[in-house]
Amino acid sequence: MNAEFKLEGIYTPVVTPMLADGAFDFDALADLVEQLVAQGVHGLISGGSTAENYAETVEERLALARFIGERLKGRLPLIVGTGAMRTPDSLALAAGAREMGADAILLGTPPYSVPTEEENAANALAIDRAADLPIILYNYPGRMSVEMGPVFLDRVSASPNVMGIKESSGDINRLHLLALKYPNISVSCGMDDQALEFFAWGARSWICAGSNFLPEEHVFLYETCVLNNDFATGRRIMAAMMPLMNVLEQGGKFIQCVKYGTELAGVRTGPVRPPLQGLGEAEKAELATVIAALKTTIAAIKAEG
Repeated sequence: MNAEFKLEGIYTPVVTPMLADGAFDFDALADLVEQLVAQGVHGLISGGSTAENYAETVEERLALARFIGERLKGRLPLIVGTGAMRTPDSLALAAGAREMGADAILLGTPPYSVPTEEENAANALAIDRAADLPIILYNYPGRMSVEMGPVFLDRVSASPNVMGIKESSGDINRLHLLALKYPNISVSCGMDDQALEFFAWGARSWICAGSNFLPEEHVFLYETCVLNNDFATGRRIMAAMMPLMNVLEQGGKFIQCVKYGTELAGVRTGPVRPPLQGLGEAEKAELATVIAALKTTIAAIKAEG
């Protein structure tokens, strides 16, 4: 296990810039990596759902991860997503992550198959053996239809590689369970509108798609709550972020919003791959207004300090 890797700070699940024909825009991806490094995020994730992994082949996902790793040159940790419907695909992604020198993998439940907790644990441990890297579990029952419950957690936490979990259930009681019963597993916020609650319960990281286009604001909330323990200011920052969280978490076009937000931040991202479709003009205007108001408010809070 990579003893140096710690799940702390803001981790950005990087979007995948596309050309009009659906091919990857590697020049734009290079620009995005440089922008995120310069603006202070603490690590990058390749191959998450924000990257449209469901619409990419294993070979494409590995090519993206290798490219991001080569651009980073060790400046930030690289986490590689291994989520896939087929276990052989997850194993190939895990082995590829190890070969390219990734710092960790993000390991979710296979979608659609609805495994039991025992089956899901066996699948996770097989992926663990293929990667032999630090593991961040990814609990997202809203997408996978399966909870990483106590039976699963008891079995997989026996592996020394399992060191974190991205909790995206939206159930605040899950946060309590993890904080109290599994203190050996670092909890990372995976439900953006609950970031303040996660930090209050001891989480030291936030895996947040919005940091593709608002990295400094997300880092500011992390530093305020986690490093400075200033939850009074943290509540003000989070209040300013909530309109954006409502758009991202409840608007139904999460990836499209993140990609357009990244465009507004100065990095072209191009279209989304089918079956998704891009935002309409009214949706773009609404998102731009929300982002502008957020940036103004948080800049004022920051200036006070």
